[in-house]
Amino acid sequence: MRTLIAIIVLFPTGIVDAADSTSRGNSFHALVYHDVRDRVAADIDPDQYAVSTKNLVAHFSWLRANGYTPVSIDDLIAARDGVALLPEKAVLLTFDDGLKSVYTHVYPLLRLFEYPAVVSVVTDWVERREPVTYADRSRGQDGFLTWAEIREMQQSGLVEIASHTHNLHRGMTGNPQANLQPAAVTRLYQHSRYESESEYSSRVMADLARSQQLIEQETGSTPRVLAWPYGHYNKAIAKTASDLGMAITLALTSKENDVSNLGVIHRHLFDANPGISGISDALLTETESETVRVAQVDLDYVYDPDNAQQENNLSALLDRIKELEISHVYLQAFADPDGDGAANALYFPNRHMPLRADLFNRVAWQLLTRAEVEVYAWMPMLAFVGDMLPDDWYVTEDAGSTNSTDEKGEPRLSPFHPVARRFVAEIYEDLAVHAAFTGILFHDDGRLNEFEDASPAALAYYRNHLGPDFSIVQTHKDPGLRLRWTQLKTEALSDFSDTLAATVRHHRPNIRTARNLFAPSVLDPDSQVWLAQSYTDFLARYNYTALMAMPGLEGIGDTAGFYDSLVRQVIATQGGIERTIFELQTVEWPGGIPIPAQRIRDRMRKLQSMGIRHIGYYPDDFIQNHPDLEKLRQGISLAEYPYRR
Repeated sequence: MRTLIAIIVLFPTGIVDAADSTSRGNSFHALVYHDVRDRVAADIDPDQYAVSTKNLVAHFSWLRANGYTPVSIDDLIAARDGVALLPEKAVLLTFDDGLKSVYTHVYPLLRLFEYPAVVSVVTDWVERREPVTYADRSRGQDGFLTWAEIREMQQSGLVEIASHTHNLHRGMTGNPQANLQPAAVTRLYQHSRYESESEYSSRVMADLARSQQLIEQETGSTPRVLAWPYGHYNKAIAKTASDLGMAITLALTSKENDVSNLGVIHRHLFDANPGISGISDALLTETESETVRVAQVDLDYVYDPDNAQQENNLSALLDRIKELEISHVYLQAFADPDGDGAANALYFPNRHMPLRADLFNRVAWQLLTRAEVEVYAWMPMLAFVGDMLPDDWYVTEDAGSTNSTDEKGEPRLSPFHPVARRFVAEIYEDLAVHAAFTGILFHDDGRLNEFEDASPAALAYYRNHLGPDFSIVQTHKDPGLRLRWTQLKTEALSDFSDTLAATVRHHRPNIRTARNLFAPSVLDPDSQVWLAQSYTDFLARYNYTALMAMPGLEGIGDTAGFYDSLVRQVIATQGGIERTIFELQTVEWPGGIPIPAQRIRDRMRKLQSMGIRHIGYYPDDFIQNHPDLEKLRQGISLAEYPYRR
């Protein structure tokens, strides 16, 4: 089961005076524990989420000594409803999986400290007679709570019994390659087909209802809290849980909570049996900004008509990424065999485009679980091509576009055409349904030049916002109109990306976003006219801006001057250092001639010495080992010792 996770004192009754809220507040932290044993072998224990009895006592003692007050679900509801406030330093204690140690080791400590807690049980494990594989070993029924023990803890008034589902705390086959993925959010693949939406919804509904029924039957109380297995959920099943009365749910993301949103409570997950430093870090340390080191990978390099060769290619990629010890992979989810930047087909099942191979989910899952990196699905915003797509869906240039700066750009769908927008959004939805990933990288096709878009749908949009007499010809004569038109297009493109992200978040709520940005958007204030991209807008909208710091792409010969100017502008822009990833080119364009790996390494080191934190590169040719693994590792690895021992 662990491998799937590797994947997380009341005031008197009455309305609280608003002035009092400033002294106490409605925020709280939540902690999640699993097994508690007398002996735990720290970071080499087979169960990385087990905590020793000694360390749990230390955690409870530290909470008391430092003014923290464990609170109950009733306390949270009262604060949410405005009839009470939480104490300062409120913390919710939770224990997942319903293991026997909750009764034998945790419950006595809860009574000793008089601490309330939530205990989430997998009802199938309570009911089951045959052994369960848990943390890489078999556990019989004596490894889990009994209903009598559950009732005793509940009747103490200290323990809230929550559902951890009936039988969704397991993996199920999520793709043709038979990867096991979290059952609550995975469309089952069997008999050469995927579960339909109705089959999936019915399966989850039946499971949650069964868990709720058993808990009510055995305890006399209907559960009102649900802990998501492995922390994975989506908005559809969250609504199902709420409809069943379990409107409070527990996830595994680490951040502070507010009582205004109990629909998803974020919890700090402990691993490697931490002592006092572990709990103090969780509660006292603000979330430290991550350092991003990313490889942008063409899935076209992994794909092969021969399945055996395709698996060999995948193994080569996994070995390389794991050896690099980086943080992220931006993984191509679309097929672009002709290299024009537009999607001819896709690598995931979908309702609109040809399926080149059902491959993205397989590769993403292996990268997540074996190479232990965050995987962003690299997807076009507009660049989809196919005989089935009508001509009037596409971006067109105004008749006066003889001096266009984007003459060789890939075909792009108009972001103003409502049917084309829906077409793209449905593709993103299909991606979210059929694959596990942690973020989206919006491709560099989200741009419009100074003559685009002149399609009928676009012109209608402009005239609705800029006046019925608007024409693109006018924008080249009227600087004020040109500015308003440029800003309108820039906002429309960014708003469309927000729509796509929201579509994905319906199925993958914790998705993060990045978007490719051309270097002129940082270096030249006038570039917005021919790109419809704004660096400051990108920094405000996306978790990261993937800056294409590629002088060859811009036809710039003075490489050192290019980077110096780029770094100065990024540092001078608020949020630039924290949210900008410098993506370096590894080949010379045009021609695709490999750049020496030593030069790439030296450039990465130079950028770091200038204050740049986040670095990536493209393309990664893991088949031909370019850039050379050893030198690349020295420039980009997050390892403390970047030279291989």
